[in-house]
Amino acid sequence: MAVVIPFRGISYNSEKISDLSLVTAPPYDVISPQEQDEFYRCHPQNIIRLILGKKTDQDSPDNNPHTRAAARFTQWQSENILIRDNVPALYVTGLDFQTDGQMKRRLGLIALVKLETFDKGIVLPHERTFSKVKSERLELMKVCHANFSPIFSLYPGNGVSEILTAAISGRKPDTDFTDSKGHRHTMWKLTDPAIHHQVSQAMSDRKIYIADGHHRYETALNYRSWLASQTPSFSPDHPANYVLMYLCGMNDPGLVVLPAHRIVRHADKAIIENFPNHVKSFFDIRSFADSSEYLSALGRSPKNTIGAVIKNSAEYYLLTPKPGIMDKLFSDELPEALRQLDVSVLTHLILMKIFGFDQNKLDTEGLISYSSITDDAIKAVRNSDADASFILNATKIEQVKLVAEKGLIMPRKSTYFIPKSLPDR
Repeated sequence: MAVVIPFRGISYNSEKISDLSLVTAPPYDVISPQEQDEFYRCHPQNIIRLILGKKTDQDSPDNNPHTRAAARFTQWQSENILIRDNVPALYVTGLDFQTDGQMKRRLGLIALVKLETFDKGIVLPHERTFSKVKSERLELMKVCHANFSPIFSLYPGNGVSEILTAAISGRKPDTDFTDSKGHRHTMWKLTDPAIHHQVSQAMSDRKIYIADGHHRYETALNYRSWLASQTPSFSPDHPANYVLMYLCGMNDPGLVVLPAHRIVRHADKAIIENFPNHVKSFFDIRSFADSSEYLSALGRSPKNTIGAVIKNSAEYYLLTPKPGIMDKLFSDELPEALRQLDVSVLTHLILMKIFGFDQNKLDTEGLISYSSITDDAIKAVRNSDADASFILNATKIEQVKLVAEKGLIMPRKSTYFIPKSLPDR
């Protein structure tokens, strides 16, 4: 099954960078242009310059964000701003954060995982990827030859976290800082080969489920293929056969999944103006005048209930599919595991059947955007230019596991794991 091994990590030199909060950043794909500017201003050696460098009007094949990242990566190592550990290690991380007024702690493991094609059923995806994104990330890897961001993945069962917890018990963390969002990050380096063996053995009979980072994983596969074609001596133990992962147990109490609410623009005006009549054949509809009462009711509602906020309507709607409607309409095209998802009800029944969106429209950012923050999704309609917002309950970890094991793919942005894995470092 999964092959998990230690490695000699490259990290910031604490003698050069005393405050890691100034140089870390979340994964590239959740960074807005405004946040990119902020990270650039934060510190001249912020990791943003490697993972998401700025473009210029003078960019060329020989001078662009990717080539500049490669030059900086080399320079920072030569200046000992970035240093490589002397011996292989497994890196245990603790992440303390607050959500819904509660403090949580998530235990993670940063390690190398052997790359496996999805057909082998060892590393399993649950989301579709896009060629344009993978192509851009591949160009960065070709010149930097590094994994800057760990792929956030999950593993089932118990045992591994107990090994890790015992290994760090009573030890002061090697790294300890609080980021700009108030999340505390701690990390311990485990260099004992006996512990490496324990962890590798415990992981060897498990499958790994990608939570966040599908594009980066497939890019690593593409990079391996490209490098193998360029390297006559390429062998099974070449580093490109492995990818950097952040591994978290599915049972970890700090594992939090948020929904990705849909914000729709440029919808058919006739549907928006007469929304209840367009959906009443497929859904039982409840309406609310108060948003707090509405959101409370959504959390208590029957399975697959979708919230809807519509332009020029003061009402807040809850839409519960009529019994058997998903089976009746989509049994031939959607397997049962997908028909059971709230996000599938929204995608296939509302956006595709009622709104008439095809796959191309579903993938167009100008038509559909996403937010994990309910208030922001509502305000996009109430205070801005959106035509509709659809409010979802979160996809469950068990649903992610089931869909992945069946080799199926969820609709885009079906999950939003928080916080993101240890900031790029």
